[in-house]
Amino acid sequence: MSDAPSRVHVSWPGQARRRNTPLRRGDRALRPYLYLLPAVACFVIWVYQPLFEAFMLSFRQWNMLPVSPKHWVGLDNYCNILELPKFWQALSNTWYYLLGLIPLAVGLPLVIALFTQDLPPRLRNLYRGLIFVPMIIPPVVAAAVWRWLLDPGHGIINLGLQKLGSSPVDFPYDPDITLWTITFITGWKLVGFATLILSAADAAIDTSQIEAARLDGASKWEIIRDIRLPLLSPTLMLLILMVVLLGAQWSFAYIHVLTEGGPLGSTTNIYYLLWQFGFGSLSVGWSSASAVTLFVGVGVGVGFGLLAAALFALKSKVTFHDD
Repeated sequence: MSDAPSRVHVSWPGQARRRNTPLRRGDRALRPYLYLLPAVACFVIWVYQPLFEAFMLSFRQWNMLPVSPKHWVGLDNYCNILELPKFWQALSNTWYYLLGLIPLAVGLPLVIALFTQDLPPRLRNLYRGLIFVPMIIPPVVAAAVWRWLLDPGHGIINLGLQKLGSSPVDFPYDPDITLWTITFITGWKLVGFATLILSAADAAIDTSQIEAARLDGASKWEIIRDIRLPLLSPTLMLLILMVVLLGAQWSFAYIHVLTEGGPLGSTTNIYYLLWQFGFGSLSVGWSSASAVTLFVGVGVGVGFGLLAAALFALKSKVTFHDD
């Protein structure tokens, strides 16, 4: 029998040249940028264009009416807001919010996540569902409920204090404690979210390391200190960064519903002040100037920027990963 004829691949003249034509090479080089185009377009339309318009409005005086002219005032808006004691008070309050939120939104969830990891699965899922409930409640609804709970005359909390022999406390109206009241409510809203994030990170730790430590006689605290906490450090740094950059914004709804920035401006932070300038007094120029000041760093911007950079640098040096 004769062998079957072998197949011979015939290449047409110029086929290799057509595969590597400049047009095809250009298409391959351009294709990744075409994939990025929708995301870039969204950034330009929804982020950079409003930022540019806010920058231009910061040099003008306008009351948001379409028929009202926009008067050029130069740097007057910046000079006016920097001379306001209210601006510096709001700036100071912003830092107090952040300092108060870190223990509530990072420290307390860490303790809960570590000491409930060994619960039975059904009980652990039940507590996670219950602790996440505040996160899914709309902020305005939560603020309205807290206003009822904290009412000095008829609120459940003050009625309980009276049963214990204590006098009523004006939580939303006492300048000495109202800022910490708003901070506590904001932290209460974030506990469930942070607990689930830390619980998920803790569950992802390789159990063989923990079992090996137990066989070597390590106590529960030593396992937490030497294994769990180092491996949770990337998640902890992420939560701290989120609280630092976004924590003061999360308190906006509670400030607006409970105190409206009072009493005596004791609960106003920099973000609520922007809203007061823009929508309270219709001073769009002042609001835009405050926003630009916040963004470029003259004020809290420098602090946030340096703190964020320090956290990123610290994250790369002190965090551990389970490889």
